[in-house]
Amino acid sequence: MKPRVGISACLLGEAVRYDGGHKLDKPLLDALGPLVEWVPVCPEVESGMPVPRPTLDVRRDAPGEAPRVVIHGTGEDVTAMLIDWSSRRLDDLEALALSGFVLKSRSPSCGLLPRDGRGIFAAALTERFPDLPVREEGELTDAAARQRFLEAVLAHAAG
Repeated sequence: MKPRVGISACLLGEAVRYDGGHKLDKPLLDALGPLVEWVPVCPEVESGMPVPRPTLDVRRDAPGEAPRVVIHGTGEDVTAMLIDWSSRRLDDLEALALSGFVLKSRSPSCGLLPRDGRGIFAAALTERFPDLPVREEGELTDAAARQRFLEAVLAHAAG
């Protein structure tokens, strides 16, 4: 049985991004696709946001304060909605016994966002599953990095 690996749905070519597009990562899929079972996740769409939609911004009101996610232009805060959805979705993902996760970089929900703090889903995922191998797609651009990630996934699957 192939290990299950969560992945931001846009990386699989699903048209779920704010602009109605995707971010198909063909090299990643060609390299790892035959070896894993992908489990697509899109926090924005799955939490009820439309496609297309306004962009989202990550904001901090004060240093050390938890980041908030707001709709660009209106400032409507969608943080609580994303947190609530993340909690429910992580319950589902736990039942699937994921062995790794590939997140979309620079995403307000999925990105690891070193400058702004982790995206809402990325933070919930890494907090709930601290030992799960998690990478952004940009970290997996070369064969050696993909091999190290695959080894981590296989080790996690073996328990």
